[in-house]
Amino acid sequence: MIPDRFGPVLDEVAPLASAFAAAGHRLYVVGGTVRDLLLGDASFTTADDIDLTTSARPDEIKACLNGVAEAVWTQGERFGTIGARIGDRVYEITTFRAESYTDDSRKPHVVYADDVETDLARRDFTVNAMALEVTSTAPVLVDPHDGAIDLATKVLRTPLSPEESFSDDPLRMLRAARFITRLDLVPTDDLVAAVRDMAPRLAIVSAERIRDEFDKLICAAHPTAGLWFLVETGLADQFLPELPAMRLEHDPIHRHKDVLTHTFAVVENVRPHAELEEDRRDFDFRIVRLAALFHDIGKPRTRGYLKGKGTTFHHHDVVGAKMTKRRLVEMRYSNDDVEAITELVALHLRFHTYRLGWSDSAVRRYVRDAGDLLAELNVLTRCDCTTRNERKARTLSRRMDELEERISELAEAEEIAAIRPELDGRQVMEHLGVMPGPVIGEALAYLLEIRLEEGLIGTDEAFARLDAWYAERTGS
Repeated sequence: MIPDRFGPVLDEVAPLASAFAAAGHRLYVVGGTVRDLLLGDASFTTADDIDLTTSARPDEIKACLNGVAEAVWTQGERFGTIGARIGDRVYEITTFRAESYTDDSRKPHVVYADDVETDLARRDFTVNAMALEVTSTAPVLVDPHDGAIDLATKVLRTPLSPEESFSDDPLRMLRAARFITRLDLVPTDDLVAAVRDMAPRLAIVSAERIRDEFDKLICAAHPTAGLWFLVETGLADQFLPELPAMRLEHDPIHRHKDVLTHTFAVVENVRPHAELEEDRRDFDFRIVRLAALFHDIGKPRTRGYLKGKGTTFHHHDVVGAKMTKRRLVEMRYSNDDVEAITELVALHLRFHTYRLGWSDSAVRRYVRDAGDLLAELNVLTRCDCTTRNERKARTLSRRMDELEERISELAEAEEIAAIRPELDGRQVMEHLGVMPGPVIGEALAYLLEIRLEEGLIGTDEAFARLDAWYAERTGS
């Protein structure tokens, strides 16, 4: 018997079901929609897509959508998928498929199937290999691989052998980490063994697909179990080898057995917006999560920092930022993402360089250096405290509170979010009677230092200081 909570979805797909049934085709709601409805997931909204599979071929799908859908798109037609919009809902309707990868291909070779059972057998995991027929007299759940039982017993396994499933699409090995995390599933021993043996096959998957799947994992509410799966199966070695490298590095500062354990704790500390008060959501969650993952990537290369042999915070940050940038570029993150995450890694220890309190000058420099990433840097700094020493944790939290209070105070008085010299380049040129050139940049840098150290001094005083500086520079 189909639970009542399926009712709204069944009502929504009814126009499609009628059109496909009238044309003699079978239509099924499939995959994550069925899984989440079986789980009673209350988060399903009109913003979510609904995936369907059908016996109809792409041309027949388009014919059935004529007069029913308000918009149709065909970018995925060569893979058997037609997109459609009805009202606020987006649907992806795909012909039954039996797809597989060749040994060196990054794209699947699509073969159509004639029955839903074949289609379901080729899906990634049993919990996603369920379908709900909507063109029958009454809705029928099709579950040939006992996905509903696996959902109830928290088991992650593949419909076919894991070797065959991961050969069809190696990205499924990475996707396993996400479902371990999101659904709190435990992978079977044969699944884990297959991932360990086949991890190098991930090399045929495009960097873009790996990046997109990894983003879904890192943005899960509690990604740690999935991240450990990547490390322990060798998957991380294929696209993010810095993770297992951190596992080998002891972390005495935070009293974790290794840097990787501390890193995963920091990632967990960055909480999703839905779990925060509305006034604390002014940061980019995905960017901070990624920065948290990379923030100590340089520690294995700067062991002196950990062992107290004089390596500076700055050296650790510079090395980590360079390593982060290289890895993000290889994973095909956007330029904006690379710049933001790399900058946060470079700045994440800046807070600890001010040990004697927050002078006005120190606050201005901190805000200037953070720029548009101030909120993200503050979140990352707070989350980087994972020490088990309660007194130390309280001290760090209090210092962060003091910093944010000082930022607010100076922001009201000086608009420090947009710190710049009190005079601009045009004013400098007109006042000194000089043409554009290096001297203008030097003058502005001098005036910026005054602004950072002393705050606003007024334009008259700024011109006077500029005159004195220029006279000393020119020897006049």
